[in-house]
Amino acid sequence: MESSIIPIQYYYDLYINLCLFGVLFTLLHTYVLKMDDKKNILFINTLGLILLVFIIFFIGQRPITSKYGFGDTINYFHAFNLYSLGEPIADANDWGWHVFMKSLSTLVSAHTFFTICSFLYVFPLYKISKNLFKEFWYYAFVMFIVSFSFWTYGVNGVRNGIAASIFLWGLCFREKKIIMSLFFLWAILFHKTLLLPIAAYLLTYFYNNPKVYLKAWLLCIPLSLVMGSLWIALFTSLGFGDDRLADYLTPEDANVGNSFRWDFLFHSAFAVVAGWYFIYKKKFEDKFYFQLLNTYLICNGFWILVIRADFSNRFAYLSWFMMALVIIYPFLKQNFFKNQHLLIGKIILVYFAFTYFMSYIYYGFIK
Repeated sequence: MESSIIPIQYYYDLYINLCLFGVLFTLLHTYVLKMDDKKNILFINTLGLILLVFIIFFIGQRPITSKYGFGDTINYFHAFNLYSLGEPIADANDWGWHVFMKSLSTLVSAHTFFTICSFLYVFPLYKISKNLFKEFWYYAFVMFIVSFSFWTYGVNGVRNGIAASIFLWGLCFREKKIIMSLFFLWAILFHKTLLLPIAAYLLTYFYNNPKVYLKAWLLCIPLSLVMGSLWIALFTSLGFGDDRLADYLTPEDANVGNSFRWDFLFHSAFAVVAGWYFIYKKKFEDKFYFQLLNTYLICNGFWILVIRADFSNRFAYLSWFMMALVIIYPFLKQNFFKNQHLLIGKIILVYFAFTYFMSYIYYGFIK
């Protein structure tokens, strides 16, 4: 199942370098055209739709292997094959996901299954971008695609990635609470860890002051440095509604003394600094933006408290999947700067630069 037109070892390289080309091409366009120019709107909407279709099929038709960063792809493939042979659903965890997989196993091939998964992962990113930013959706969508965690949760943490995208899809129906609730339920049935961002988002309906949440986020850093093992033990004992959480926090070979991930904290701070800047410096007022930012701060703060735990990156994703949206939102809602279109291009470039650096420099040579 490793056969592919593109050599397996170059599959991710092609993706990341196509992203580089797209980001630079977008930056060039922000130099030469105004944001509301008809030529620019035609360009970004056409290119955006091409990108949407390409990414869905590029991820969905990937080689089925565990090599070269494809991680759990092979495990999903084995589970899919077992279901196609009549294996019953034995695991009650994430019941909705297993029903989804077993149902498709009798109807489609493995590659078609992965393409459907890719659609459920990528299409909601388009929907939330289009819902929030209308004809300028392309910029938010590109931010999602070039995010540091995007590729990993498209080919490795597939269930988690899809569930997070379904949560964002649900936010498109924030004015229709029943429909939004059904999407939230769908997300939970696919991956129970989505309880955290859903609970955090619902909390913002009762208290939505970003200045307080920003201070609480900052407080999580010294609390984690001083009492990290205490928080890990506390959240493990609580179980957080899912036995899998305890397994992530305290696996058999757990080492509570793991290093504090300053690199990931630095990455997490991108959205925090953006939120702080627009709220404190630019006096940006937008209820839904406050809700997005506060949801991010709650989820990321939780991750900081357990940052030393093994597999804590899984908790980091419960906030990281919103990072692109938190950063780009103010730029696409209000004009703050002269030549703001060019600044958007530069923001996308800088944001992607972290992904590119981590892929080729940090993981390639440093780590």
